[in-house]
Amino acid sequence: MSSAPWFAPRVALSTKRSRVLTFASFLLPLLIWSAVSYIPFLWHPKVKIVEPGDVSYFKVGMLVDREVFEKEIAKIETVGKIVPTGKRANPIYLPAPHEVAKAMVTSFTTEPQRRSEKWLHESLWHSITIIFWGFTLSSLIGVPIGVLCGTYSAISRLHEPFVEFFRYLPAPAFGALAVAILGIHDGPKIAIIFIGTFFQQVLVVSNTTRKLDISLLEAALTLGAKRMQLLFKVVLPGILPDLYRDLRILLGWAWTYLIVAELIGTSSGITWFITQQARYKNFDNVFAAIMMIGIIGLLSDIILAKLGKFIFPWERSANKD
Repeated sequence: MSSAPWFAPRVALSTKRSRVLTFASFLLPLLIWSAVSYIPFLWHPKVKIVEPGDVSYFKVGMLVDREVFEKEIAKIETVGKIVPTGKRANPIYLPAPHEVAKAMVTSFTTEPQRRSEKWLHESLWHSITIIFWGFTLSSLIGVPIGVLCGTYSAISRLHEPFVEFFRYLPAPAFGALAVAILGIHDGPKIAIIFIGTFFQQVLVVSNTTRKLDISLLEAALTLGAKRMQLLFKVVLPGILPDLYRDLRILLGWAWTYLIVAELIGTSSGITWFITQQARYKNFDNVFAAIMMIGIIGLLSDIILAKLGKFIFPWERSANKD
């Protein structure tokens, strides 16, 4: 029996094909990045000075525009002086992959050069705690409200119009107000993540709850289920796998609000680390920190996905069917 084509619509891929495509999804951007970094004729708009020659302002290791470099060579050649030499290079804000890989190691092993700087792992851990508290608080309030809105039309009509209005307001706009109320420490940052995820949670969870088969609710009511029994014995067990999946997705949104949230109040967290490194033009460290955020987010999502399969084994069986 011949295997299904690679691009057959809505046909499940084999394990081997899934792994190949997953590997390719990371390999292709890396190849493009490497090509731009290591193949001179693709881009490389700068020239890195190797020997300054008789150009007074050229220094070894200095980056100059190619046009400027060629113009200075033409000037030097006309007067018969020592011609500078250099090699084509990319701007400082685009480090090569090996430089970023090295920075990912040295950021954890090399002590910061300035007293105001922090270790990368310290900044990351601080940001993770901010996300944890902001997302936990929004989930503790948003999930119950979302379940109630999805179950009872009256509660939905009471809450969702305002939630729909409020979710279009940018969470960072409340930064100054959060600082005025909560001070300059971590409170405003947690508040921004709370605002950014809470209203989305209410709407997403309520929509998930409405997808529950109405016949289950009708059967429970026919058998005499009370309101609390309806919620805890029918609704929550029925939506739990989908609710878990929704929270996984919404956790990713919390990371997107983190960068803006950490610009408010005291200088700490991964955003402060990135800002400091960019200020001193250590863009290899900037890329390393950004990639660490992606790696932590991806690993946490993979772990949560694996945990979900363990907690809800019947959901895995249903997907196979």
